[in-house]
Amino acid sequence: MHDALASFQGYLENERQYSPHTVRNYLRELNRCLPLLAEQGLDDWPQLRTAHCQTLLAKLHRQGLSPRSLSLTLSALRQLVKFLLREGALQHDPMTGVQAPKQQRPLPKNLDVDQVDRLLSLDDADPLVVRDRAMMELFYSSGLRLAELVGLDCGQLDLTEGQVRVRGKGGKTRQLPIGRLAREWLSRYLALRPQLLKGECEALFLSNRGGRLSARAVQARLTQWGQQQALDSRVHPHKLRHSFATHMLESSGDLRAVQELLGHANLSTTQIYTHLDFQHLAKVYDDAHPRAKKKS
Repeated sequence: MHDALASFQGYLENERQYSPHTVRNYLRELNRCLPLLAEQGLDDWPQLRTAHCQTLLAKLHRQGLSPRSLSLTLSALRQLVKFLLREGALQHDPMTGVQAPKQQRPLPKNLDVDQVDRLLSLDDADPLVVRDRAMMELFYSSGLRLAELVGLDCGQLDLTEGQVRVRGKGGKTRQLPIGRLAREWLSRYLALRPQLLKGECEALFLSNRGGRLSARAVQARLTQWGQQQALDSRVHPHKLRHSFATHMLESSGDLRAVQELLGHANLSTTQIYTHLDFQHLAKVYDDAHPRAKKKS
């Protein structure tokens, strides 16, 4: 069974081109399942039946796994089953009819415009500070995912046209506009980039060692800046992406355009931001409408 997981990992990485984060999560969930399947007498994937999957789900639920974790487990199993069917290692689909418990989808948290302005008020000639400002401006300007930003090479950036070409989930590429301030700070960073470069490296964002900046380093730097700029909530790359999406939708109301900019395959994924937009409108209503104001 472990050999099949190793082949599955190669399939996810090379053919499906899933992010390292997704691959790690899937393999972690599948390895969690192995001993529980062994308890049911299963020692090879071709033996997998719907009853095994239902019993597995019940055991994980009794162990206290959240609906969100159970949903991830089933997603990993479904992808594995599709792979095994394709390879001929399974002759049937044992996942038919197996469902995870329904979960409340948490609303993404975003920064308001004033908080973004405070975060992005860095003004320093130090190459690392300029790099960090350029990164955060690009996150907020174009709604990039963390993996998309750290994977950027210099050749994907066109500041003359104000565009960046990113490689998203599943290896899909999309062309995104870059805002004026992001272009300005990227230009400043590119002028200083040779000071960080050691050897040959095409990566756009470099570490102080001269190589490609890692995802973990980006997360750490954003957390640091959030604290230094006295924001009252933790700053991370996805929060800037959420802020981009929320502010774009508030201003434009164009859900389809926001979907394209974010690189969402399904509109339903983008629709979560309509709930955030409604919350904003409801707050404005409560604060402004004479019949909605609370009596003092």
